[in-house]
Amino acid sequence: MEWLTGKKIPIGKGAENVVNWLNEHTEWLFNAISDFLSALIGQILWIIQAPHPLITVAIIVALAYAVRRKIAFTVLVAVSLLLIINQGYWEETTETLALVIASTLVCMLIGVPVGVIAAHNQRFYAFLRPVLDLMQTLPTFVYLIPALLLFGLGMVPGLIATVIFAIPAPIRLTQLGVSSTPTALLEAGRAFGATKSQLLWKIELPYALPQIMAGLTQTIMLSLSMVVIAALVAADGLGGPVLRALNTANIALGFESGLCIVLIAIVLDRFFRSSEGGK
Repeated sequence: MEWLTGKKIPIGKGAENVVNWLNEHTEWLFNAISDFLSALIGQILWIIQAPHPLITVAIIVALAYAVRRKIAFTVLVAVSLLLIINQGYWEETTETLALVIASTLVCMLIGVPVGVIAAHNQRFYAFLRPVLDLMQTLPTFVYLIPALLLFGLGMVPGLIATVIFAIPAPIRLTQLGVSSTPTALLEAGRAFGATKSQLLWKIELPYALPQIMAGLTQTIMLSLSMVVIAALVAADGLGGPVLRALNTANIALGFESGLCIVLIAIVLDRFFRSSEGGK
């Protein structure tokens, strides 16, 4: 096998050279992105943490009832949040929520327009499909390393890694929803003189809304699944206690922090699940 391994194709070295070149020549760009994302996370965190925890819980519970109009779900939200406060993980939970909200916002702002473009351009989607496959199948630690080098320690590299991992979901589901719009609806819109933008905003996007909402829910769940991995680059949140529990074999700490992640996942899933899915 020496004839095959003797001249190794420098794939890894090439990737390293690209990252080093970016770090050397486009530091200003990554600093600007880091500052923007840090400010975004900071603002979300301030909104959640500024009021007293019980006031924040009351607001979230009121929103839960306003959105779902179900007493059982409202009680679930209240009990879950109060249990998190009781266990002493409120600050870590708000930090995790800030990271999840920020990453979900970035994913949806980028993913939905890209999904719409992919639905209208099959060549673009054919090019995009293997890229999306690579983003979801490549081990997270692989792109966590360049994110760490380009953005440093903290919440931002964790957010970048989360976005890379989660953004294929809104892109794929938006593309699926828009491209599956019935031809009869589109022809009816054209018959009434609708422009391409009117077809998009008044027919395609409303028809694709359930799929887009499914993409939103998937993005939230995928973002939550990255909480512990983000802690490896010093991102704040519930991943920190889980990582400490793993390093010290602390069963109590691991179960408590893991339970908080599960409760947040259940609440967010029920909160943003479509009406059909909630029945």
